[in-house]
Amino acid sequence: MLRRYRALHENKEETGASPSQATRKQELDEALVSMIVKDTQPFSIVDDVGFRAFVSKLDPNYVLPTRQALKAMVEAKYESAKEKAKAKVEKVAAVSLTSDMWTSINMDAYLAVTCHFVGEKTTLSSVLLGVQAFPQSHTAENIARVKASLMEEWGIANKVTCMVSDGAPTMVACVRELKLRHHVCIAHTLNLIVKKALDQQPVLSGIQAKARKLVGFFRSSTTAKSCRQRKMCLSPKLSPS
Repeated sequence: MLRRYRALHENKEETGASPSQATRKQELDEALVSMIVKDTQPFSIVDDVGFRAFVSKLDPNYVLPTRQALKAMVEAKYESAKEKAKAKVEKVAAVSLTSDMWTSINMDAYLAVTCHFVGEKTTLSSVLLGVQAFPQSHTAENIARVKASLMEEWGIANKVTCMVSDGAPTMVACVRELKLRHHVCIAHTLNLIVKKALDQQPVLSGIQAKARKLVGFFRSSTTAKSCRQRKMCLSPKLSPS
């Protein structure tokens, strides 16, 4: 009932507000949107009893927007930021791209593409072109199709000088499909070198196996975890003082 009341009457009430009140509400709305974006908070926070009480203490006159109104404000902020980023990219003559794909803890696949370029005053700038859910099969053709769509959307199809990614065969084939110059990520390569070097040392492999077993034990046993925490609190060497 409260949500419906606000949705129907909130704007009417604000129409009769003084300019200073309207400005104050706009400032608070913008601060709320920034908090949602920066802290990755859910839109439902505006319905939380504790949050509403806290906001009321700070400013009793501020009426929190509904979830639907808050979602619309966040989407508007996204579109505004995207247009500004597009304007920056439009001015440059050449860009490079970095790309990665990963799977979330819920087994959902995502593809991210970031654009890098030298902007005004010769400063290196980066713009995230998109982080998209990738439910389709992870073939080079499908990955290339999504990347080509992003490049077309941002108007950089003819500006890309190279693409950096890991050395996965599908990523390499994807860049070949797009007919772009490809560089394998140096950090990823160094990580693989260290991993292979460690795997070739039997002594280190044994230590790694024991460490994994030890960590797995404490993660799976609530009793062991509780004992460890008590010992850390009682040990003078581990205490903050």
